[in-house]
Amino acid sequence: MNAPFPSTTQNPSTSDPRVPLQLLIAAPRGFCAGVDRAIEIVERALEKYGAPVYVRHEIVHNRYVVDSLKAKGAIFVEELDEVPDDVPVVFSAHGVPKSVPAEADRRKLLYVDATCPLVSKVHRQAERQIEKGQHILFIGHEGHPEVIGTMGQVPEGRITLVETVEDVATLPFSQEDDLSYLTQTTLSVDDTADIIEALEARYPQIVAPKAEDICYATSNRQAAVKIIAPKCDLVLVIGAPNSSNSLRLVEVAERLGTDARLIQRADEIEPEWLEGVGTMGLTAGASAPEKLVREVVDRLSEWRLVQEEPIAAAEENMVFKLPRQLTD
Repeated sequence: MNAPFPSTTQNPSTSDPRVPLQLLIAAPRGFCAGVDRAIEIVERALEKYGAPVYVRHEIVHNRYVVDSLKAKGAIFVEELDEVPDDVPVVFSAHGVPKSVPAEADRRKLLYVDATCPLVSKVHRQAERQIEKGQHILFIGHEGHPEVIGTMGQVPEGRITLVETVEDVATLPFSQEDDLSYLTQTTLSVDDTADIIEALEARYPQIVAPKAEDICYATSNRQAAVKIIAPKCDLVLVIGAPNSSNSLRLVEVAERLGTDARLIQRADEIEPEWLEGVGTMGLTAGASAPEKLVREVVDRLSEWRLVQEEPIAAAEENMVFKLPRQLTD
């Protein structure tokens, strides 16, 4: 059982439904344009080619989304060698190393690439930096699919992963080396700024990308949490434990001194969490559908009188085109 959180307000009881719970709901939250596009790609592939359609890796990091697509006929696998020769396969929104589509071409597989266009932009930048003879310092989290995909865009030995400020001090390069940097799209804005500052201090010659790599959706969701967290006793973040952007939202709240919890579904919430909580924040990572937000509101309403207040940090209207093979 989870321990109650300390209170910064009077001590509301969970047993009295008349006691109001101020619920600050962050905006933007939930699905971003890249996630919308990736899910629609799988759905359209199922409509066009029929079930089953294989998907290499989770299309996005959300169990509810994955299970919904499974029910429609999608089959999720981790590697291409698990895909039969006579069925279509979709590559996830996180992107894949160049070796994956090359192997698909060799096997003459029908494949659809659902890589987020903002991740693809980083891939293209990596190729250009290599063409200029630069060694890439890539800021990201080891083992994340996006990192594996981006590092797999360039020849081995031409890119080095940097995870922390401390890593910068151990890099084996000098100020004579031709260096550039790129970043994973779903990182902490503040952490990444610190790492970039350390890189530029040690390597004044390092070349920055033409535009920030952290995607608009990641930045906007973190900005919204920065607004609501100082006003809250507790922040709930809806997202998967393997979702980088969702984990960063938890970290943002905690760094502002507010308790935060990552949940996947409303049924994970315990009534004890509301002890001493007068104001709660609620947001969702970029892979979490709005349906899960409403589930959380409904569950909280079982115990308290919920007073919703939307808090907006930005307005999003980004839309990405679908692959031509699914629209012809």
